Amino acid sequence: MNHFEYRNGELHAEAVALTRIAEAVGTPFYCYSTATLERHYRRFAGAFAGLDALVCYALKANSNLAVVRTLGDLGAGADVVSEGELRRALAAGVPAARCVFSGVGKTAAEMAFALEAGILQFNVESEPELDLLARIAADRGQRAPVAIRVNPDVAADTHHKIATGRREDKFGIDWDRVRPLYAHAASLPGIEIAGLAVHIGSQLLDLAPFRDAFRRVAGLVRDLRADGHAIRRLDLGGGLGVPYDGEEPPTPEAYAALVGETTEGLDCQIVLEPGRVLTGNAGVLVTRVLYVKQGAERRFAIVDAAMNDLLRPSLYHAHHAIAPVRAPADGAPGEEIDIVGPICETGDTFATRRPMPPLATGDLIVLRTAGAYGATMASEYNSRPLIAEVLVKDDAFAIVRPRPTYDEMLARDRLPPWMAAAPPTRSRGAA
Repeated sequence: MNHFEYRNGELHAEAVALTRIAEAVGTPFYCYSTATLERHYRRFAGAFAGLDALVCYALKANSNLAVVRTLGDLGAGADVVSEGELRRALAAGVPAARCVFSGVGKTAAEMAFALEAGILQFNVESEPELDLLARIAADRGQRAPVAIRVNPDVAADTHHKIATGRREDKFGIDWDRVRPLYAHAASLPGIEIAGLAVHIGSQLLDLAPFRDAFRRVAGLVRDLRADGHAIRRLDLGGGLGVPYDGEEPPTPEAYAALVGETTEGLDCQIVLEPGRVLTGNAGVLVTRVLYVKQGAERRFAIVDAAMNDLLRPSLYHAHHAIAPVRAPADGAPGEEIDIVGPICETGDTFATRRPMPPLATGDLIVLRTAGAYGATMASEYNSRPLIAEVLVKDDAFAIVRPRPTYDEMLARDRLPPWMAAAPPTRSRGAA
């Protein structure tokens, strides 16, 4: 469920008409609903009410400070994969003691910053990372709390670019090497063994891969305890999918029941890292039709949003539902049309042969379920400024990330001294 609905023939975010926001901030822009964020978090966290569980929101899905603050105020921790994301979580009011640091490529500077902040846990993904973390922590007179991320070699039915639990993936430690690595970790003075971690992928629509992975790691917890390690925390990652195109993903309640079943008797704190399931349906991308163009065989609606604003369709061939901001009249004829952006790439395409009501220059349309992996993956390709982000609450809205001006975008570049001092080049033949 989300809070983007038609009222009197016009699409609203909660009680705010999207046309009103478009008039104020221009297009394209992202719009997020506070009510949807709150509902999704409360339902997800509530499903785990019977377990000792910590919900750490995965900032990679949407790292806007207002979004993170909304979830943090409800009790969410944070799953971060960079110093920048940790700084964002802290700036949004999420305490470091509710943050876990994941990722395969943590730098020494990032480790030191997280240790200074008082991070809850590092999810370690290689032996060299473990050794570096141990040295940094020991030099600081600290012990780094660690969960080693195991690769359970479970194939999740998802896009190959977001599958993370297979043997050939870059993530985690191979199953056969986990117990020796824990023995090594126990010998390091800068390391405190805190738990075990696993994450098998994103946008999963079936509980079976979770069941296979969680059963395997539950058995591994018992083995590690038998080896003498105090495993008090089990990080199960995230990955629960959302409906983009009519899919029916498992409910949070069904997911929680599975977690309870597969971890029963372990007496571990369970750490969960939801991202997309909290923010995906809480956001839309609003864009305006620039031109409608008739090609030799196909019809195109060229809009002012582009692949640099929402990369998922180009990167993953991902589907986003598309709807007009003004509801079409009953019985209005439809047409198949390609929805494309202005970027100089054929891949700058949001939809192909999509049935739509008739579109004309100036019409506003929305790409739904754009609250996750939209703004966080955006770029300034083609020297297009990043687009505005707006948060709605009831009948009010606020710009929570303004669109930079062209001057602000250009000001981040610096000319070297030999260019800055050079006079303008005169064209050949000038007097």
